[in-house]
Amino acid sequence: MDFLIAAIPLIPLAGFLTLGLFGWRWRSETVLGALGSGTVGLSFLLSTIVLGWLLQLPEPQRSYTVVLYRWIEAGTFRVELAFTVDPLSIVFALVVTGVGFLIHVYSIGYMQGDAGFWRFFAYLNLFIFMMLVLVLSNNLLLTFLGWEGVGLCSYLLIGFWYNRRFEGVGILWTTDAGRKAFIMNRIGDAGMLLAMFLLVQQFGSLEYSTINAQAASLAMGSGTIVAITLLLFLACTGKSAQIPLAVWLPDAMAGPTPVSALIHAATMVTAGVFLVSRLAPLFALAPATLNIIAAVGALTALTAATIGLVQTDIKKVLAYSTISQLGFMFTAAGVGAFSAAVFHVVTHAFFKALLFLGAGAVIHALHEQQDIRAMGGLRRSMPTTYRLFLVAGLAIAGIPPLSGFFSKDAILWHVFEEAGILGWLVLVAAAFCTAFYTFRLIALVFHGEERFDRRHLHPHEAPAVMRVPLLILGFLSVVGGFLGIPHALLPFVDSPNLLEHFLEPLFTPAAALLGKISAPALHWEEYVLMLLATAVSGAGALSAWRLFSADGLAAEQKIQQRLGRLYQLLWRKYYVDEFYQKLIVEPVQQVSERFFWRFLDAALIDGVVNGVARLVGQLGSIVRRLQTGVAQSYAMVMLVGILALLSWLVLF
Repeated sequence: MDFLIAAIPLIPLAGFLTLGLFGWRWRSETVLGALGSGTVGLSFLLSTIVLGWLLQLPEPQRSYTVVLYRWIEAGTFRVELAFTVDPLSIVFALVVTGVGFLIHVYSIGYMQGDAGFWRFFAYLNLFIFMMLVLVLSNNLLLTFLGWEGVGLCSYLLIGFWYNRRFEGVGILWTTDAGRKAFIMNRIGDAGMLLAMFLLVQQFGSLEYSTINAQAASLAMGSGTIVAITLLLFLACTGKSAQIPLAVWLPDAMAGPTPVSALIHAATMVTAGVFLVSRLAPLFALAPATLNIIAAVGALTALTAATIGLVQTDIKKVLAYSTISQLGFMFTAAGVGAFSAAVFHVVTHAFFKALLFLGAGAVIHALHEQQDIRAMGGLRRSMPTTYRLFLVAGLAIAGIPPLSGFFSKDAILWHVFEEAGILGWLVLVAAAFCTAFYTFRLIALVFHGEERFDRRHLHPHEAPAVMRVPLLILGFLSVVGGFLGIPHALLPFVDSPNLLEHFLEPLFTPAAALLGKISAPALHWEEYVLMLLATAVSGAGALSAWRLFSADGLAAEQKIQQRLGRLYQLLWRKYYVDEFYQKLIVEPVQQVSERFFWRFLDAALIDGVVNGVARLVGQLGSIVRRLQTGVAQSYAMVMLVGILALLSWLVLF
């Protein structure tokens, strides 16, 4: 079993090394695509085998660590290169490798003919390896290696088409978008580094098992614990695109669409949810931090959802949707519902990957067109894509019995229990916006008149290599929610929520600290709230359908005129990018240019260095005049020197 566990992350690494070193020599895209996809598919198969093995073990023993070698040792402090499989890590590993495999297969068709085909698959394999290191590591330092690795891969993949322009505040090229993502994540990652120093000081270790075991004996709400958890959450706001570090994620749409699906659905942005869940007992000791997480998550969910209402780029609509859904997950974690947060990670991976890959099929059919105002009527040309997109739209809107309904309802109920009616209302408002912008998108893309140039564009269904992953994701979007059926819907079954039951041993210590260990009970409020939330989502979907399905552009223009400045506020994304540009980016650039470059570098440093060089040059030119090459001159100089020396001796 040790070999199988270690092989889960190492096989994609082998794929990356093979493609990176030798892929440029191979001309066959079939071979390159099969190698890149096969390594991830094999990791998924091994993850499935390990899951089966875990399920055979008694619940208290479902944690196993494989130590590859001792990495760092200094006194009593040590860090090992080790992987741990337990219910949390194996769930994330299955999502990363399973959805990642489907995205790899899809990419074979999407990237066909691209000059960097081999390089693209090498980066994807490296991305999967880094994400698996992040979720399987048994200590925070190794997690940080994967954490930084996915940041590097996002930079490489967002700017993959480095010669293409991209529209955004302060952005001209796709490489600018990649750099923005890299820098914003580094800001958050500084918090993680500081948190690790404090953890070593407090616990003498960075191993998750040690930290979580010792956490139960610490005082609730101590300053050190609050500082550690706040710094860790700062890292999460960068990686998982929460306020105030969320602005990089919409610009990540500069990369190829499979990259968007990989970042948004299965890998990078869920890392923050994983970290909070992995250290749940530590966060449970800091109620103030949990309150901040819940508040930031709810605010992010609503803010991003309102911005998504007016976006016209098909991928940016989905980008703001991702930010909003991540807000749901963090709100759940903030109220102590860690299982519900992980459940939403799983279902979100299915329907969000389907939405992005479906959008990619549309973009592919329209020759890279991403403006939904230039689409319309595509359900006639792409009926299969339309049906699958509709399934994903219903799932993300939370319409029963699709997967999003179950995970969204679990979050809403826990938020109502712990945060009260106000928190519930904020998330329900976000859910209404989610349903509205999703069906606005579907109506403008697939219904109404065809607004693209029929003379030059002939949209059609994607090839089978792209369509099959869509079908599989569509199936998962329908049935994935049955992993977490709430007790209220099946009151006569002991554990209808399979995922929660599977994760329960990991989150029991945190639940005990928060005082939440109790048998599930039936509450009439849960049924009422479930019906209300579904009705609100349904109202949002129906409203968008009625407005945009017939004549979408006319409805868009009327709404724009009626909303006026509010529409402009949403269109400009609350001017957050402009705020950062004016108050941070431009001042830093000006200080760098005027002080560090023109004064410190050019005037001071170069002035001193070049001044010394000029002085030496001038002295050299004076001394050089003495070397005339005329013997008489040398004799005269020697005579003068002898006379001067004799005069000195006689006089003194």
